[in-house]
Amino acid sequence: MTERSEPPHEPATEPAEPAAEPSTAAPPVTGWRAFLHGRSELLLCGLLLAVGLLVLTDAVTMNTTFAQRGPVGPKTVPYVVGTALLVVAALLAVDVLRGGKGEAQGGEDVDLDDPGDWRTVALLVGVFLAHAALINPLGFPIAGALLFWGAAHILGSRSPGRDPLIAAVLSVLTFVIFNNLLGVPLPGGPLMGVL
Repeated sequence: MTERSEPPHEPATEPAEPAAEPSTAAPPVTGWRAFLHGRSELLLCGLLLAVGLLVLTDAVTMNTTFAQRGPVGPKTVPYVVGTALLVVAALLAVDVLRGGKGEAQGGEDVDLDDPGDWRTVALLVGVFLAHAALINPLGFPIAGALLFWGAAHILGSRSPGRDPLIAAVLSVLTFVIFNNLLGVPLPGGPLMGVL
């Protein structure tokens, strides 16, 4: 029988490590950026705090001599809204600092790959600017009706008989509530004597 000769056993060698490449990784984040990493909701808390303080500052400095009609005056709502903004900012900050995170919306049906509908946004901005330009010459009831009808039409409502009627009712109702019940004077325009 012929004997097979086995090749000599070579000692195992570890593969050579590749030459170290210069590091392109960003340096570690430190300081405030490291603290805010994963806590972006704190920026929202700061925004809520700033808006709340602004609302309360405006409420304190508001001139109320023209519209005070009882114990509940025009400062009441800004005080409530400003205080609520401060409370929400504080509660959200405590939740975020304790590790709370907002959940992603699972049922969102928006395709993020589609571009935004900037035409609709531009048309809505145009309607708001037209309302601002027309409120003094036409008065709030007419300018408000045009605003409500225009916004409904731009956003897709196509009921030519119903939309202007609903817009007129909403506008007149808003005018009556603010002008007559709350004592906040709004320009009436040509309808001032009627309403």
